[in-house]
Formats: sequence, C-alpha cells, structure tokens
Amino acid sequence: MKLFDLTGQRGLVVGGAGDLGFAMLEGLAEAGAAVVAIDIDDRVHVRADTLRAAGFTAHALQVDIRNRAAIRQSVTDAVRLLGGDIDILVNAAGIQRRAPSETFAEADWDEVLSINLTAAFLYGQQVAPGMLARKRGKIINVGSIMSQFGGMTIPAYAASKGGLAQLTKAFSNDWAAHGICVNAIAPGYMDTQLNTALISDAARSTEVMLRTPAKRWGLPADVKGVTVFLASAASDFVTGAVIPVDGGYSSR
Repeated sequence: MKLFDLTGQRGLVVGGAGDLGFAMLEGLAEAGAAVVAIDIDDRVHVRADTLRAAGFTAHALQVDIRNRAAIRQSVTDAVRLLGGDIDILVNAAGIQRRAPSETFAEADWDEVLSINLTAAFLYGQQVAPGMLARKRGKIINVGSIMSQFGGMTIPAYAASKGGLAQLTKAFSNDWAAHGICVNAIAPGYMDTQLNTALISDAARSTEVMLRTPAKRWGLPADVKGVTVFLASAASDFVTGAVIPVDGGYSSR
C-alpha cells in the first residue's frame, strides 16, 4: 500500500480559491485525488482550470457559503461532478475583520463566524452520512495559531478559530469509531492575502519574525504535505489533532 497515494479518492476543498486553500487543493490533486474547489471568488474557476491544464481532475463551484441552502446544494453538486460521495473534506474558507473589541461591529462578528465556523460545521454534517455509510473519510479543518491565542483586535476571528479547534475534536469524538478521521491544521503567520496588512507593517512583521524560530513567514506550499498526510492512509490512527504549521511560533 502506498501510504500517501490518493488515487481514486474524491476531495472537496471549501475556500479553494484562496492562497492556502489552493495549495491544499493542488496537494490533493498531485497525490491522485479528483477534486472540487468551492469559493465565492470567481478565481475558483481559474484555479480549477490551472489544475486541469496540468492533467488533473478538477472542478469549480462558485458558492456563497454564508447561505446555508447554498452549502447543501454545493455538496450535492460536488458529488455529481465527482461521480460519488466525498472521501476528503477540507474546510479552508476564512475571512478576517479587525477592530478593537469594544467597537467591533455585530455584522462583522456574524459574517466571520458564519464563514469561518458555521460553514465548516454544516459541510461536515453534509458529507458525514456518506462517510458513515462507507466507514471511512477524512475531514481537515483549517484553524490558526489563533485557535490557541487570542490575538489583538480580532475577537471574531479568534473566537471562530478557537471554535473550529473544538469542533474538530467534537466531530472526531462522534465519528472516529466509524472510520472517519477529523483533524485540523493550525497555520501560523503565512504570506497570504489575508495577512497583507501585517506583512506591510514593518514593526509587526519584525515582531512576528522574532517570535518565529524558523525566522520566516510561512508559504502556502508549507501546508501541502500535512494536508496530504491527513487525507491519506498514513494518518488512519490520527484524529482529533490540531497540528501547528507555524515555524515553531506556538512553541516559543
């Protein structure tokens, strides 16, 4: 058995047009999985085209995951495109809003929690019946080092990522005996569009570097290997884990 071979597997990546989401999508495809990318950004079609041009089986669905009915329909559509139930679910969608906690807008709170946490819960619920019936499946949630820390001026983001870590454990406790492994990746400070403001702030960027033993910002490619590991047979006895991919930041 080739431990990291995903040939014949069907993967769904929510947030697949984003920097980290696309790296994860690409990693699954390179390991042999047929994939569907879901994102509200119309770049999702370009992402799928890029993979198809490289010879992989990839599809795109443009979906507003703030809409619960759209989430349910997108899973139905993904199953149709892939020709079968989902074997691998990656919840990589995420947004950020910044403001002091005392003035943080209720609308921003609702939107961040809806995209970062509620959608992951609903996608997990939607793919679970097929996984339970087959007694196998892999669910990978994308948390953050803010699953552990509180941050500053990001109350909704910190709450959503902390909640996602706990949701990972709750799903795992309910489904591990049925062959479903549920884990989370907790990226550190990554060089992505979500962190453009931090990267361009010289003082904050220096602060991050000083705290990070690896002495660099993470790159999207840094999450590919751990994604394939958690999606593959190599991790069949790994579940309920929140794995930092942060250059050592959280251990400092």
